[in-house]
Amino acid sequence: MSSSVHVKEATLITPSDPTPIQVLPLSALDSQLFLRFTIEYLLVYKPSRHVLDKLATVSRIKAALGRALVPYYPLAGRVRARTNGSAGLEVVCRAQGAAFIQAASDLTAEEFEGAPRHNTQWRKLLSLQVTDVLKGAPPLVVQLTWLSDGSATLGVGFNHCLCDGIGSAEFLNLFAELATGKQKFTQLNRQVWNRYLMDPNIYNKRIYQQNHPEFNKVADLCNFNSRFSQLAPTSVTFNRSRVNELKKLLTYTQSSCTSFEVLSAHIWKSWATSLNLPPNQTVKLLFTINIRNRVKPSLPIGYYGNGFVLGCAQSCARDLVEKGLGYAVGLVKRAKDRVDDEYVREVVESVSSNGTSPDSVGVLIMSQWSKLGLEKIDIGMGRPVEVGPVCCDRYCILLPVYDQKDSVKVNVAVPTSAVDKYLYLLNNTTTIGT
Repeated sequence: MSSSVHVKEATLITPSDPTPIQVLPLSALDSQLFLRFTIEYLLVYKPSRHVLDKLATVSRIKAALGRALVPYYPLAGRVRARTNGSAGLEVVCRAQGAAFIQAASDLTAEEFEGAPRHNTQWRKLLSLQVTDVLKGAPPLVVQLTWLSDGSATLGVGFNHCLCDGIGSAEFLNLFAELATGKQKFTQLNRQVWNRYLMDPNIYNKRIYQQNHPEFNKVADLCNFNSRFSQLAPTSVTFNRSRVNELKKLLTYTQSSCTSFEVLSAHIWKSWATSLNLPPNQTVKLLFTINIRNRVKPSLPIGYYGNGFVLGCAQSCARDLVEKGLGYAVGLVKRAKDRVDDEYVREVVESVSSNGTSPDSVGVLIMSQWSKLGLEKIDIGMGRPVEVGPVCCDRYCILLPVYDQKDSVKVNVAVPTSAVDKYLYLLNNTTTIGT
């Protein structure tokens, strides 16, 4: 089945009003080595109207993008390494512009309902692929692609150094409200920069009291990364009933866990089991934890920089595979509970002083997009019927499901040799122990 994409227009959209010309420093968390990539969203729309005025729609979306870039003017700048000799990054704000692309494809909306046939099948739906975010590329890329059945996709790429999932989603919701005329001008000024809040305090150096396993390398007992040379995309939906089935497998003392804790533990356990790892291989689940209300004082409303750290659940493969679900749930829960203000400050100082970064051996990274509000982004064609990443890779992403508030779609690519076992274990919620 063909899936060609033809670019019809590529241009730079600058802020619609004058914006400050300045150089803004990014925080220690923003400057982390492992964040120097692009967050790439793909939203699929099926307009209810049979005939949509494409010319008017494109004009409206471009105008909304220009307006949204006024309060979010750093997204129209360019990211670079600091030039004063200090570590970290900065953004040069001269209204250089965000990239806007209009394209057409012979794909249809129905083809996005499951996993792609291969992990890069939808790559051209965000045609400007930024491989090095420090080489002068626009930190924001927006591509509207018209599909053959009258539907459309919106591919959006954000330089992760400038914002995290929460910050990028706040921008997209403002952009969408402007595109549909629902945004009041008085609400355009809630954006907060203040990146110094996530910098180390040079007058209050701390002695690290806590272990930070997310940054510790583990022994590679099985040539781990070579297992991921050929990947098979997977997409499995869990509704409330299926999550409750998992919770019923836990003991009474474990039953107070959240849906995220039990689902992430089940995914991690299924993933590790399917890989047939050596019993002594250390495996980790790294997942994002929002710290906006975990630090003291809390980060201000409207802070759109990177406001998260990585929680880390860790086990040897034998225990994770052989012990019940409750064991994995406990590890996830403890990883969340230990993230407090002191923990965050230690991470900030660590990444600032020595460039600490997570390793990939034994690691499954999970990101929770299901709570960002991406399913509400209406750019004038209704709410998206599908939300996901542009490319499906070994990072596990939890996604919202159209018109199913309590459902979560689990999107991850696993080695082709393990895919059948992984899917069997993930879908089997009745025979795993506690």
